[in-house]
Amino acid sequence: MTVGTKLMETISSCESAVANLHSFALETEDQQAKQLYQNLAKQQQEVLDHLKARLNYIQNEEPQFKQL
Repeated sequence: MTVGTKLMETISSCESAVANLHSFALETEDQQAKQLYQNLAKQQQEVLDHLKARLNYIQNEEPQFKQL
């Protein structure tokens, strides 16, 4: 498994985690828990943004990692 493939799998998992955290925030009525989920989603989104930037860099530097 290539680095590019592993990164894409990690990005997919990360996107799922962000979606779940947003869902948890919407489903709870506990304001403290809602704030916690929102903060965690924001942090996870920042990680996701870094991973996507890294994937973009790899794809630009190493065209063999591009997936059509």
